[in-house]
Amino acid sequence: MDLIKKIWTARKLILVVMIPLSLLPLPLIHPCSESSCAYVLIVTAVYWVSEAVPLGAAALVPAFLYPLFGVLKSSEVASEYFKDTTLLLMGVICLAASIEKWNLHKRIALRMVMIAGAKPGMLVLGFMCCTVFLSMWLSNTSTTAMVMPIAEAVLQQLICTGIADSLEDSLTVDTQDEESDKEENQESSKNHLELLDRKHNIPAPPRKPKIRRDSLYPTNRDHMICKCLSLSITYAATIGGLITITGTSTNLIFAEQFNNRYPEAKVINFGTWFIFSLPIALIMLMLTWIWLHFLFLGCNFRETCSLSKKRKTRREILSEKRIHEEYQKLGPISYPEVVTGIFFVLMTVLWFTREPGFVHGWTLLFEKKGYRTDATVSVLLGFLLFLIPARKPWPSAFSSESKGDDDDEEEEDPLAPMITWKDFQRLMPWEIVILVGGGYALAAGCKVSGLSMWIGRQLEPMSGLPPWYRWRCYCYYCLLYGHVQISDMVKAGFGVNLIGVFVVMLAIMTWGEPLFHLSEFPTWALMPNVTGSL
Repeated sequence: MDLIKKIWTARKLILVVMIPLSLLPLPLIHPCSESSCAYVLIVTAVYWVSEAVPLGAAALVPAFLYPLFGVLKSSEVASEYFKDTTLLLMGVICLAASIEKWNLHKRIALRMVMIAGAKPGMLVLGFMCCTVFLSMWLSNTSTTAMVMPIAEAVLQQLICTGIADSLEDSLTVDTQDEESDKEENQESSKNHLELLDRKHNIPAPPRKPKIRRDSLYPTNRDHMICKCLSLSITYAATIGGLITITGTSTNLIFAEQFNNRYPEAKVINFGTWFIFSLPIALIMLMLTWIWLHFLFLGCNFRETCSLSKKRKTRREILSEKRIHEEYQKLGPISYPEVVTGIFFVLMTVLWFTREPGFVHGWTLLFEKKGYRTDATVSVLLGFLLFLIPARKPWPSAFSSESKGDDDDEEEEDPLAPMITWKDFQRLMPWEIVILVGGGYALAAGCKVSGLSMWIGRQLEPMSGLPPWYRWRCYCYYCLLYGHVQISDMVKAGFGVNLIGVFVVMLAIMTWGEPLFHLSEFPTWALMPNVTGSL
């Protein structure tokens, strides 16, 4: 048993050592660039999936294995770790730092929840909407970290008032042990009375749920509401990340690789991505909300989604009061919040109008083409946030502006900027930057070594299949990198994955076809494929 415990304790170290050794025959028996690249790809993927080493550290594996196996030069690999999309991410993080510092995210979230109300179904939908909106511009992790504390405060209010609302809900909680014994003795007579009541159309009295003394939640319903709200926020963050290129790192990787491989395409930009992905996200949002509601809250949408004040329970009234109190604590909208909001809108407009695709963008004003990207806009506006003072440039008769939770030096310095480098560093996900860079390096190795062409040739038999069937196979194949261990996430995630496949298929076969001309083989893709196959 001691040996087993020691092996289990050192399982990650054993995996780190054994995986490269067990796969070593692949490049040794078949000494070619394709097998060497496949070796590096598999080792990195196993490290990522198993988390035997930190994700950022695993992303550095191609940096030393590619040069060792002669797939890429060390300088070539290094250039893959810092791309144009990295600058784009840094500019977005500057805006995210300003949003978090001045509590603009909290104001947006609380305001949307106030509109939705405290009914469980509407509460979940309200949080999902605000999470999707924030995740469009911020990373999924940052958005979840911002919204969850607000949701937790609401959930705590629901739990604290779980017993006090018994009279308003007409659900009496039985707290005496002797009464529970009486219920057991009278169960048969109650069943008989219920049958008589149904026969004579007499409404039966509501059931009386017992307090769960072995749980943190007053009732099982409270537990289900907490599960539903928590999972809905995580899935909403993922859905929101689909809408914009900057929404999640996978979007950035795809856009970078596509534009590098097909520089003449000019089809993937902020505008076309937004037009294609926004309907997908909206449909997925509604279907995911319905699925989670059915899974955790049941099918009684009239009870959980009613906006009528007459149908509100004491718990819901107190929860709405708590939300209003939290919103009142923010005070009137401050000058830094206004500046951050202006930058937020300005960055979005400049991204969307740079090269929309269906009309000429503002880049037409410049003589040289192709020099300005979305990263140019984000870095410029992010740089300005380090310069613009966080205080009004004119005197104000109103109360002092709300301060960030940072240094006292900013309170003393009237020219203190909107964000400091410390604010930026606190949110800058360097691990994600290295992780994205590792993805770029792996993709570059697959391209140079010819592994990507080999994989493409293996998929040639699928060319005779109908397009809709091929797309469905690709979608299911992509879903097989997801691993969940919690039963609730398995049940919820299974339905969300099916929803995602259905909606993406719908988008590809409808509005995606005229937007990207998917039924025609593009001329800009002919030359790279012919050259690579020679």
